[in-house]
Amino acid sequence: MANIPQDLRYTRDHEWVRTEGATARVGITDYAQRQLGDIVFVELPGAGDRFEASEPFGSVESVKSVTEIYAPVAGSVRTVNETLSESPEDVNSDPYGDGWLIEIEMADPKRLDDLLDAKAYHDFCAQEEAD
Repeated sequence: MANIPQDLRYTRDHEWVRTEGATARVGITDYAQRQLGDIVFVELPGAGDRFEASEPFGSVESVKSVTEIYAPVAGSVRTVNETLSESPEDVNSDPYGDGWLIEIEMADPKRLDDLLDAKAYHDFCAQEEAD
């Protein structure tokens, strides 16, 4: 099974969220990067762009497919991981570290309660694999 850190929140679209105050750092999960295979390109928004929860904010291109990435919470993009333009493979090698995608200044931090905790995400992935 994929690595699922206990201290993060997760979406059913396989994004993870790590918070610090009203800022949410977002990436795709280990499970997602394994499903995608070798990532060759990452398209991300610009700083200041605003997104609603569940709205696509970019895409990840792998040798298998192109997949949209969805905002787990509403807010404005504070920071973009610029190193991914040169090293998109960081999403594969370190999805919860150097492979992060964006940081969002959350419009409503209470909406984090709508996301899955580690156990619920683990169960969700297990069900996906069983289907």
